[in-house]
Amino acid sequence: MTLWKHELKLSRISLLIWTASIAFLIVICIFMFPEMEGQMDSVSDMFASMGSFSQAFGMDRLNFGEFMGFYSVECGNILGLGGAFFAAFTGILALAKEEKEHTAEFLLTHPISRTSVFVTKYLSLLTQIVLLNLIVLILSVLSAQMVGEQIPWKEFLLFHLAYFIMQIETGSICFSISAFLHRSGLGIGIGLASMLYFLNIIANLTEDAKWLKYLTPFGYTEGADIITECALDWKMIAVGIACAVVFLIIALLKYNKKDIS
Repeated sequence: MTLWKHELKLSRISLLIWTASIAFLIVICIFMFPEMEGQMDSVSDMFASMGSFSQAFGMDRLNFGEFMGFYSVECGNILGLGGAFFAAFTGILALAKEEKEHTAEFLLTHPISRTSVFVTKYLSLLTQIVLLNLIVLILSVLSAQMVGEQIPWKEFLLFHLAYFIMQIETGSICFSISAFLHRSGLGIGIGLASMLYFLNIIANLTEDAKWLKYLTPFGYTEGADIITECALDWKMIAVGIACAVVFLIIALLKYNKKDIS
């Protein structure tokens, strides 16, 4: 518990900045919607006729004149990329920073096992992801109510749940990679999150590449799929969670045997 609190204290500024940035941009988008609502029908038709570009972002199946259609594209991209980058950033630094900042010797000489350190730091990562998503969710709801928009609760909550799970999967993979690093791997984490995002875009462009959706957590965050089907792809989510668990187990085994430089 002490280490968990210490990790949260050290990360509070980073969490605050990321949360404030993501929430601010989403709130701005929501406040813009009433002004743009009347123009969105023609925008929907335009996007629907743009072929591969529309398919890449699922815009050919969404109505921008409706709140959730607009929200899933505009706010979804902010929450998707911002949340993934935050999860990757936080996860990739979690274990490696102890060696980079030369605090590993101090930490590991305490009467606490490496397994406890691993688990506690991972719980700190999960806590930060939960806090970020909870604050963004609350502010999104309040903003929608302030502009007088009716929220379709099932689609809205499923949409946020999908991005929450995506961030956990991305953060877990980067956290696992952190166990193998001796120095900061910030570039690796951000690069991995970017690659996962673009893999989903490629998968949307052609049926032959649909299998790529099982390699990226962005595959089950498609707003068009969630809104039209009013459900999540639990099969895809199960594959992603299983992969994250395997990565974490391998990382724990590595961390317990790792030579601290």
